[in-house]
Amino acid sequence: MDEAPVLEWLLSSDPSVAYQATRDLLGHDDARLQGRIEDEGAGAALLAARGPRGHWGGGFYNPKWTSTHYTLLELRGLGLSPTNSTARDACALVLRDHKVRDGGVDPRPTTRHSDVCVNGMALNYLSWFGSDAGQLVSIVDAILAEQMPDGGFNCRTRRTGARHSSVHTSTSVIEAVTAYEQAGYLHRRAELCDARAAAVEFLLRHRLFRSEHTGRPIRPDFTRLHYPARWYFDVLRGLDALRAADVGYDERMQDACSVLESRRRSDGRWAAHRGHPGKTHLTYPPAGEPNPWVTLTALRVLRAYT
Repeated sequence: MDEAPVLEWLLSSDPSVAYQATRDLLGHDDARLQGRIEDEGAGAALLAARGPRGHWGGGFYNPKWTSTHYTLLELRGLGLSPTNSTARDACALVLRDHKVRDGGVDPRPTTRHSDVCVNGMALNYLSWFGSDAGQLVSIVDAILAEQMPDGGFNCRTRRTGARHSSVHTSTSVIEAVTAYEQAGYLHRRAELCDARAAAVEFLLRHRLFRSEHTGRPIRPDFTRLHYPARWYFDVLRGLDALRAADVGYDERMQDACSVLESRRRSDGRWAAHRGHPGKTHLTYPPAGEPNPWVTLTALRVLRAYT
């Protein structure tokens, strides 16, 4: 299939799509184009939604998806410049006000143990936006303390005694370690990379979305494509996390790649499934219609793994 019309469509889309398409599909990191993200389109709209007290939504974590935590994660996904002052100030606010006893971040101020999924997402955007290295030390320590014997992570370990890792949480940690490593942070870096490798192997043992015991999809929604994914796993998010971490092709990715290829429309583009329920700042393309963010991500994944 001729991808030229699809690429042209991506380059004429929202600046966040155009920037990442230029970087990931054309191999050119265009700082000028990245700079447009804060002034136009989705990025500008998210930045403008910040409240006068420095938070988005009702505070750090609620409501989903207009809170500070999820807005920073969304801005990170758009590729907003790591030097953006609004995002950096908000990250500093998170670190100042929302650490709990074990050094992680959490929406529950009196909890003894932070949520490893929240920590993973937070370390992802905090690393991307260049937060103070010393402030990230305790978050790294909290994440590493939560790795499970099967190699992955699960936010329900402390809450319900879960004994098997979660693909949702494990993917959040994989993304976080990649952002941390790429930003040049050093605290326990080798241990984090080892933890990421074990979490990657956990995903691959599940062929990303299948039960190890039955071989069936763990959940039907794992084979549907979403943007933004938020904290949820799907095959597109999982494959893109592996790509970003420079994980080489493994035969156990093939089922997920085949799902992704099967979702491609006849015009060479991809649509998203309906969004995860909750309040949102932005309206992305409706379910079933061509979605430039999903198309961009699918193309860079398939270029890496097919």
